[in-house]
Amino acid sequence: MNHLSFKSLATAILISGLGTMAITAPAHAGGSISMNFSPANGGDGDMISSGLQLYSLYRNFKDGNIEQLGRNNSAGLAQNGRRNLGIIRQQGSEHNATLEQDGNDNAYGIFQFGRRSNVNVRQYGNNQSGATVSYGW
Repeated sequence: MNHLSFKSLATAILISGLGTMAITAPAHAGGSISMNFSPANGGDGDMISSGLQLYSLYRNFKDGNIEQLGRNNSAGLAQNGRRNLGIIRQQGSEHNATLEQDGNDNAYGIFQFGRRSNVNVRQYGNNQSGATVSYGW
């Protein structure tokens, strides 16, 4: 079995298992899932930072932005230092997010969708980057 078909088989098994878990969960069950993107090296960090900077250019803001689309969301952004970029975007209802950046040249994005997800991030130091994408139900 070659490498590509093994990956396809493994992916299909994982997806079918997740589908079974979703079906067996009660309809009223709430929760959230988050993916954190944290660079393993400087090159990856530059790529995440560049992507966040392009996003800020597209959305027409500099340094920091909180955008909330929905109801009953709360967010806070605190920056201490120079050339930091902080992004919080919440789409849905009842999300909570905080981002604290201390240092210089940091970049972080928090993107929440659905409802009732909570993300709190602290960056201390210089030249750090990352992103969190969260979905709640």
